[in-house]
Amino acid sequence: MARDQIDMTPIETRDELVAWFEAGNKPKAQFRVGTEHEKFPFTVEGHRPVPYAGPRGIRALLEGMHDLLGWEPIMEGDNIIGMFDVTGGGAISLEPGGQFELSGAPVENIHQTASELMAHLAQVREVAKPLGIGFLGLGMTPNWSRAEIPMMPKGRYKIMTAYMPKVGTLGLDMMYRTCTVQANLDFSSEADMVKKLRVSLALQPVATALFANSPFTEGKPNGFLSFRSHIWTDTDNQRAGMLPWAFDDGMGFERYTDYALNVPMYFIKRGDKYIDVSGKSFKDFFAGKLDALPGERPCISDWANHLSTIFPEVRLKRYLEMRGADCGPWRRLPSFSAYWVGLLYDDDVLDACWDMVKAWTAEERQKLRDDVPKLGFQAEIRGRNVFTLAQETLRLAARGLVKRNQLDRNGRDETRYLRPLEESIARGITPAEELLEKFHGKWDGSVEPMFDEYAY
Repeated sequence: MARDQIDMTPIETRDELVAWFEAGNKPKAQFRVGTEHEKFPFTVEGHRPVPYAGPRGIRALLEGMHDLLGWEPIMEGDNIIGMFDVTGGGAISLEPGGQFELSGAPVENIHQTASELMAHLAQVREVAKPLGIGFLGLGMTPNWSRAEIPMMPKGRYKIMTAYMPKVGTLGLDMMYRTCTVQANLDFSSEADMVKKLRVSLALQPVATALFANSPFTEGKPNGFLSFRSHIWTDTDNQRAGMLPWAFDDGMGFERYTDYALNVPMYFIKRGDKYIDVSGKSFKDFFAGKLDALPGERPCISDWANHLSTIFPEVRLKRYLEMRGADCGPWRRLPSFSAYWVGLLYDDDVLDACWDMVKAWTAEERQKLRDDVPKLGFQAEIRGRNVFTLAQETLRLAARGLVKRNQLDRNGRDETRYLRPLEESIARGITPAEELLEKFHGKWDGSVEPMFDEYAY
């Protein structure tokens, strides 16, 4: 989750909101990729959730990271809640249950993504080890109940925690018990954005299957391969989902603006204070009709913050965010960015992907999205299963990466980062099914060995 924006320029017209998106258009030569990933901190002794306060808590971890990296702390009141690199590198932030997130810098290629990740994990280990803290890369915590997990001291989470149960049954699980990996990619024009948004929405369930990695709840198999993905179907349907209207004629920045105007807000930030406006739309705010702030009009940072609280499978900001994947072992994190860069950044490959999905109906896309969390590679659309779609998209992603010809210092291109995905395809099983095999086999019905085998 990004830092809350601070730009108090008042917004007078809807056109300014549309222009905010348009400012994301970039020439192809300036395309970058940004990778974000979350991970669960746990106590090495006893595998418990890590509290915020105390000598071995999350705050101590953040302070240690600040001392090690010299990044600027992000404060809320007296609490350090994250850090950012003033030179334009990445940022570290806290999710509601203490999930530790790296929002990587926008980089030119996947080699840089992988280097950034390795450096980050080395730094985190250096600080966490003396504190007795480890990190787990998984889509959902395998054994903790919601009640056991501490809430991080961020104003926006307090408001969201109160609001979530009003709009779905699983929103608090999303906040406190899940982790994801996300890739952020650029577009060159409105038409390019629309094509990439449509292709990535349609194929998001394929990525969900390839990265499915949350088969346990409170120590037992939960009947899903990606329970994290299933959680989103009943978190808050006014701000999540497959955006079926994005495939209608006339889709563009204006249409997304109108969608976002109608999505209920959570909060407005004024100074250090979060004002609860949950359930009111941005359109109400625009009209000066908020009970909490009568007559107050929005500014640019209100718009940017509001857009960060909309959670569709692919999210539009000044770039596109791929949001369909469970977090996993560190080797798979660059794979996620490599997969989407390969599919979306080469025009021929993007066209081939569009040809693959363009005849699918909104109902078919929705059914695929709803079936994948449980069925993984076995889910079907138009008589084809996700396994064959995964094979085909991996071949296309490899083709896109070969054509980019971005070589590391050993002369290797970016296709090497697809290897973990190719291994899943070779075995014909998702990462979740690999975990279930171990659970029913050598782990003897326990999720505890995961904290050793799958820790970063």
